Amino acid sequence: MTLILALDFGGTKLAAATVNIGSRKWLRYERRLSPANPNASSDLEIMQSLIYSLLEDTKPAAIGVSFGGPVDASTGTVRLSHHVAGWENIPLKGFLEEEFGVPVGVDNDANVAALGEHRFGAGQGYDSLFYITVSTGVGGGWILNGKPWRGAGGMAGEIGHMVVDPAGPVCLCGKRGCVERLASGPYMAQNAREILENVDAPAASRRVPPRSQGEVLRGLVGDNLTLLTGQLVSEAAAAGDDLAKEVLHKAAWALGMGIGNVANLMNPQRFVLGGGVTKAGEYFWQVMRQVARETALPEVDFEVVPAVLGDDAPLWGAVRLAEIKMSE
Repeated sequence: MTLILALDFGGTKLAAATVNIGSRKWLRYERRLSPANPNASSDLEIMQSLIYSLLEDTKPAAIGVSFGGPVDASTGTVRLSHHVAGWENIPLKGFLEEEFGVPVGVDNDANVAALGEHRFGAGQGYDSLFYITVSTGVGGGWILNGKPWRGAGGMAGEIGHMVVDPAGPVCLCGKRGCVERLASGPYMAQNAREILENVDAPAASRRVPPRSQGEVLRGLVGDNLTLLTGQLVSEAAAAGDDLAKEVLHKAAWALGMGIGNVANLMNPQRFVLGGGVTKAGEYFWQVMRQVARETALPEVDFEVVPAVLGDDAPLWGAVRLAEIKMSE
């Protein structure tokens, strides 16, 4: 059998797996959380130990790599990581080819996950899809006419930095009201925290209704607002917390607005959503789908579905990337 090695460098985790070509079952699989304050060297060291523990005495026919940050896919060079220091202009493909002497493909995680869902998941049988991941950040990856489409400089699909509310809060990228600034997990938590802190302010300076809003949220974190996460906001909203519902509604609205605009512009058959958003609950999906539908022209036909490969979408996409490299 022909062995493929799939690697996933995430912002907070590292994963590696082997699979026989044509199989849908991992032969071996290892996942490790990044240490506190990781850097490129520590990531590479951990990944190397994962690889050697998986391969033992075998050799892969090809390697596919998903990386959580901008990548020049034509050269396999990592441009940078927004979450891990020291990844600036690292020739990851070169390192791996030198070490293993086999073809290597490297691309950014959203593009790779799009490949995975297209080949093995919710995009099977579709010619065009836009994959969106909503977790720590918001990213996207295109499949057009059955092939990945990366744009002129490899930056296609950055729906997270599409501005949907020009008067909105400032994003990490410096712009106001990006989809990511309103819809990603950490920013949802920040938005809820800021409203709750404002509720605690003296009555004269309050801008929101009093403390009765947000009781469920407070209960979930025992009044320690630093513990808030996007997932807890979703849970509180499902439990009827009005403040959490307001934050979740704004997130779903922002994502729906982005999707509707992309539908008008590119007209893909399917939008496949992965990351933490798939666990955000029925209310989120309902609002997001409705806003997407209202934003898009009535003649533009599309559907928005959850990804089916879950956290393994980048790894399965890496398998597909390796398959493509073998056939080049």
